[in-house]
Amino acid sequence: MSVVIVGGNDRMATRYKDICKSFNCKAKVFIKYATDFDKKLGSPDFVVVFTDTVSHKLLNSVNARAEKLNFPVEICRSSSVSALKNVLSKYQSAN
Repeated sequence: MSVVIVGGNDRMATRYKDICKSFNCKAKVFIKYATDFDKKLGSPDFVVVFTDTVSHKLLNSVNARAEKLNFPVEICRSSSVSALKNVLSKYQSAN
């Protein structure tokens, strides 16, 4: 399963990836808006957006891409480890 994490804290990026790996997920982490973000996003199984640290431009870009490629976007107000674990466990139990 592939997941893209958008937003969060710079120092937590590797921790987010490690948590995803423990749930058998391949993860990409975008803390800030990157050049050619839409192309780098790809077509994941789902996207996790941490809204407390993400810009509106980045959120709008994710929503447009999700609508085009039909993948779910999970919105989290907190960019904590426990919030990410809750989302991953929810999607893991669904599969």
